Amino acid sequence: MTEMNHYFLSKGGEMGALTRAKDWSKTPVGSPDTWPQSLRTTLGILLNSKFPMFLFWGPELICFYNDAYRPSLGNDGKHPSILGQKGEEGWPEIWHFIKPLIDQVLTEGEATWHEDQFLPIFRNGKIEDVYWTFSYSPVNNESGKPAGVLVICNETTEKVKINKKLEDSNTRYINNILQTPSAMCVFRGPEFVVEITNNAMLEVWGRKNEEVINKPIFEGLPEAKGQGLEIVLENVYKTGEKFEAHEHLVKLPRNGSIEDKFINFVYEALKEPDGTISGVVAVANDVTAQVMTRYAVEDSEKRFRNTVKQVPLGILILRGSEFVVEMANPIYLQIINKEESEILNKPIFDSVPRAKEIMFPLLSQVFETGNAHNIDEYSVTVNRYGKEEICYFNLVFHPLKEEDNTISGVIIVAYEVTEAVKARFLLAESENAFRKLVMESPIAMTILRGKDHVIEMANKTMMDLIWQKIPEETLGKPIVELFPELIEQKYPELLNEVFLYGKIIRENESLAYVDVKGKIEKFYLDFEYTPLFEKEGEISGIMVTVNDITARVEARKKVEDAEERVRLAGEIAGIASWDLNLINKDIVYSENILTIFGFEKTHKATHQEIRSRIHPDDEHILVAAFNEALQTSIYKYEARVLKPDNTISWIKAHGKIFFDESGDPVKMIGTIINITDEKNNQQILIKSEAKFRLLANSMPQHVWTSDALGTLNYYNQSVATYSGITQEEFEKSGWLQIVHPDDREENTNTWIQAIKTGNEFLFEHRFRRHDGEYRWQISRAVPQRDEEGNIQMWVGTSTDIQDQKNFTDKLEKEVYERTAELEQKNKDLINMNIELQSFAYISSHDLQEPLRKIQTFASRLSDLDEQNISAKAKTYLSRIEVSAKRMQTLIQDLLAYSRTNSADRVFVKANLDEIAEEVKSDFSERIEETNAVIHFHPLGEITVIPFQFRQLLHNLIGNALKFLRNDVTPNVEIKAERIKGDQIKHQVDFPDKIYYHLTISDNGIGFDAEYNERIFEVFQRLNTESEFSGTGIGLAIVKKIVENHKGIITANGQKGKGATFDIYLPEL
Repeated sequence: MTEMNHYFLSKGGEMGALTRAKDWSKTPVGSPDTWPQSLRTTLGILLNSKFPMFLFWGPELICFYNDAYRPSLGNDGKHPSILGQKGEEGWPEIWHFIKPLIDQVLTEGEATWHEDQFLPIFRNGKIEDVYWTFSYSPVNNESGKPAGVLVICNETTEKVKINKKLEDSNTRYINNILQTPSAMCVFRGPEFVVEITNNAMLEVWGRKNEEVINKPIFEGLPEAKGQGLEIVLENVYKTGEKFEAHEHLVKLPRNGSIEDKFINFVYEALKEPDGTISGVVAVANDVTAQVMTRYAVEDSEKRFRNTVKQVPLGILILRGSEFVVEMANPIYLQIINKEESEILNKPIFDSVPRAKEIMFPLLSQVFETGNAHNIDEYSVTVNRYGKEEICYFNLVFHPLKEEDNTISGVIIVAYEVTEAVKARFLLAESENAFRKLVMESPIAMTILRGKDHVIEMANKTMMDLIWQKIPEETLGKPIVELFPELIEQKYPELLNEVFLYGKIIRENESLAYVDVKGKIEKFYLDFEYTPLFEKEGEISGIMVTVNDITARVEARKKVEDAEERVRLAGEIAGIASWDLNLINKDIVYSENILTIFGFEKTHKATHQEIRSRIHPDDEHILVAAFNEALQTSIYKYEARVLKPDNTISWIKAHGKIFFDESGDPVKMIGTIINITDEKNNQQILIKSEAKFRLLANSMPQHVWTSDALGTLNYYNQSVATYSGITQEEFEKSGWLQIVHPDDREENTNTWIQAIKTGNEFLFEHRFRRHDGEYRWQISRAVPQRDEEGNIQMWVGTSTDIQDQKNFTDKLEKEVYERTAELEQKNKDLINMNIELQSFAYISSHDLQEPLRKIQTFASRLSDLDEQNISAKAKTYLSRIEVSAKRMQTLIQDLLAYSRTNSADRVFVKANLDEIAEEVKSDFSERIEETNAVIHFHPLGEITVIPFQFRQLLHNLIGNALKFLRNDVTPNVEIKAERIKGDQIKHQVDFPDKIYYHLTISDNGIGFDAEYNERIFEVFQRLNTESEFSGTGIGLAIVKKIVENHKGIITANGQKGKGATFDIYLPEL
């Protein structure tokens, strides 16, 4: 759908936008480009009017309406579907009534008027009773014939309902109280005592019957005093003259307050038979609703005229053939640079004579023919802000017709198009400036064109920071082709929505996954998609702006997580909080404080109740803590709590006092934590420490302790005996005084590192004995932690290792010599292995040449006729051929085995299903010959040495098809799975990695369990050559291939039932 851009559809609020957006080509009125001027002008006035208007147009009576009319349609009803709909389809519930009126207007060309007409309509999801005051007026086309009907209306439902209630009320009052049509009462005597009154009068007064009956009116209704009514009543009572008042403003009580009410009332003297006046009869009607309704209508008319003056169009109304100015709004006055007093009620060309030459013929033509006329981009020199400038306007000259269809004047509507005209000249310059702005913007920006969102341009910020690509990779390509990972995300759909419907879409902190240099990364983006419109209003592209806020969002999430952890830590730690008003002792506390003080969770405890739970012997602690807090503002103590069940617990409180401007304490907040376990642990620790010291002093080893920060605080008696230094000397000069000077720096650094990391302290150093000799000691200290893993202290020992040191020095010398000898032998062994592999490889090649000659000559000899060779010789030749063939097989297997060691090990990701199918194809004849069934489960992909893995499958499947049981259909099953290394029952090199587990099983002859390991040895055969052919190298090759892949292989067989091979390869 394309939004239209016609001057007569500009602005107009919501309905203007809906009218522009509608595809009129699918309606009977057709595209707006084909609409007659009469329809355009009428719609221009209708959409910009603040008075409710509705238009039926054309033979099908197509519907249009403005924003002021919109509320009358309610919700869940006709809006907005009725726009552009046929009248009969849009108003089926009242068509029987309004269709004749429309026909009358179209036929007779005269307007209709209906006041408070009852017309129920469908709105708000149901048929509602609605009253209208409306006029149907003809709208003539260019031929002067009615082509449409303009409905100017006002919903009067509320007014009618009020009037109807008043009428019903009057009827009840007539029937109940003297059958009067109005409020009525009788005043008696010069004091105007209320003798009788009906309910209507009581309602006017705002009183109950017992409040006024038999009381002077100004006593029962004191609010009426001082409003001139006393004088009027006295005059009627004294003179007998009737008094009438219409819409008289009176202040009366209503709902507990004084309100202004408009009353129609009559005072008439009540005469006795002898002619004397004994009282006054009062008849009144509250006409406040009618007065307010009239005021509203008058105000609406004023607003209508003000709206015309305030519309953003220049409007000038001229009357008569002299074109006398009847009205000009401020916009038009600004265009001609005149004041209203200068032109009002004067011929227009008296004020602007320079325009007469061009404008007078046009106005005359419109006035005489009744045909509207347009002028586009008419240039006018306008004085704006004291400066003259050339402006451009589109002008519409439209005839003003009276009810008899005579033309009485011309209305001129001027719409300024200066910016549009100037924009044409500045388009190229603006586009270049726009492109420059985009390219130099610090915000990532790109322009996408067409429905495929082809990248037309992108600035450096977008290329470098967001896309991380160069222009050659991006320009001219659809965005989803460049970033295919976006297809499954929301962004292509949003781009389509912007391109199709012209919406602006913006989001903050939107999550996107983008391929950056081959890796999918997560981004948080602020972005905006803005449609780019062409001159005709069509959308040709989308402007995209992007701001990468990933770092900011992730930082905020970390902060939020940290805050949540802090909150949870408080809850988990059992910390209770409280807030005490020191003036009124009101206290606010967290729920867990009730548990600490032994209350039920549902109990609402006061401050005094909580305070009463403090142990009586500890009351002085709280008093002292509060007095100190008055000086320092810090409130803290430890005390016991005596609970109702006579159990005692310990608490620790910490808080702060707040003072007002006068220095008086007003508030205190803080926390409380249950430290009963801590206190109990302290007692246990004191006893334990005493036992520890007794035990330590009885040990011959040096025993010492330190606090969590590494400060030594205890040495046993052994240290003093060894060093000859007393405890006091240690405390004064420190323990480093007994450490050898050369060991002190490293000793200190190692100790500090242990304190920092919490790792065990282990260090060899020399201690000075009391006789001055230094002896080697090994010192070890381990941290003692609490339940949460926090270090509470260190416990260390120092053991004399001087004798071990002497022995170790001697041993190290011997080990060094032996190690040198082993290294030399290891080098010799490596060289021997290299030579052995080379020998096996070369020998296997060199042996094949004489072997081929043996096979060739033996074949030739066997081809001689029987006369030239004996039967015994033939037997020998046959044996030679069989032996040569076995020798050739052996050489080829030896060559394959050597290749598993010497070949380059290039690992690639391979599809094992494809390799398995190739191997199965190799054995197609054997499979057909034996009717074997080979079942491959999906094997998937894994990183392997492809040719070696093919050899592995070939050897294992080949063995399964070789070692068959008679009269049993061979069945081979190959399946795979992935398993965690630490779940494998055999020892593996990488227990923390995922392993690929391949299982190959058959139902062949099998083997005894004792051969599970030996079966992989080179030349190991479990059957004779006459039973099954082979060299005994095949499984050795398989094992070597598995080892090349850092894996393991196991075999499990059962004699006469089959064998299973399990292969585990790590995913490296």
